[in-house]
Amino acid sequence: MSTPSRRLPHIDALKAVAAQVIVLHHLVSYGPISRAAHEALPQLAGLMHEYGRMAVQVFLVVAGYLSARGLSPRGGALQAAVPQLLWRRYLRLVLPFLAALALTLGACGLVASSWPELVPADISAGQLFAHALLLHDVLGYEALTVGAWYVAIDLQLFALLVGLLWLARRGWRHPGRLVVGPLLVAGVALASAFVFNLDPALDAWAPYFFAAYGLGALVHWLTLWRHGRAGLVLLAAAICMALMFAWRDRLALALATALWLAWAEARRAQGRSALPASWNPTLAAWATPSYALFLLHFPVLLLTNALLANAADATPEMGLLLLVVTWALANWLALPFHRWVEAPASRFDPLAWLPRPRTA
Repeated sequence: MSTPSRRLPHIDALKAVAAQVIVLHHLVSYGPISRAAHEALPQLAGLMHEYGRMAVQVFLVVAGYLSARGLSPRGGALQAAVPQLLWRRYLRLVLPFLAALALTLGACGLVASSWPELVPADISAGQLFAHALLLHDVLGYEALTVGAWYVAIDLQLFALLVGLLWLARRGWRHPGRLVVGPLLVAGVALASAFVFNLDPALDAWAPYFFAAYGLGALVHWLTLWRHGRAGLVLLAAAICMALMFAWRDRLALALATALWLAWAEARRAQGRSALPASWNPTLAAWATPSYALFLLHFPVLLLTNALLANAADATPEMGLLLLVVTWALANWLALPFHRWVEAPASRFDPLAWLPRPRTA
């Protein structure tokens, strides 16, 4: 967990809100609890079911911003060795993911008789191995838990960003080379917006999502440059052209998120806050376990759905109450999961005894 002085409250706000929206989207999308929610609150549940998944775009923009900030905090060239960067990212993602997957499979075993439609059948060793490598979508395996696709895409996007920055460092030696990396990122982001993101067959690959991820990365670099505001206007205009060519709600939300993030960063650079300072501790508390919540809420949902499925004379009101209980329980369990699983995973390296590769 970051110390309070290093936290970015506007980032915390985006992560906290997006995580809760994703959880609520899944609560109104799976099982008897979702059907009860649609009966009790049809309009609200319908809106959350239809549009809640778009909150993933907020995560993509934030992930791109934080990755660029970590890889090139002052706009300089990539410094760390590429294998080390990719290995650390993989461990940070996959260890909590596998722990949550084990809990999900355990929950599946408990609810298989009452809710068989969402319990995977005949799980193979290859399917488990593909999940461990975050290659399940690429290899055509059915996901064993909701959100598994996002964990895999996050690693792909990070690898693509690192690869572009490495290419800029290795391929250009002149004094202006520091802008080459961001220019490559901008080029791939625009290619995603105009080409790759229009082909649903590519949704298992990073280029499909790189428009949103690249927007977040570019916001970081543009806020460091003297002419960053002009660059932001040009970038926004290019994305608007892509939207005129083919409108996509998800891309529009990614652009809006990036613009708000740029505005918040500009205020921070001026010593001002985008949000009331009194909100900071609350935002940090909700944002810190957001990844843990993203991973952990589905096994909780499996168990509470089984309770409702086996309840005699279940009513929509009972289902709505269980929805609230599921939401609260998932948020509560995310705290120890973050502390005892996610946080240690970010420091764990089983290959730490090996000699570090040189930066190349």
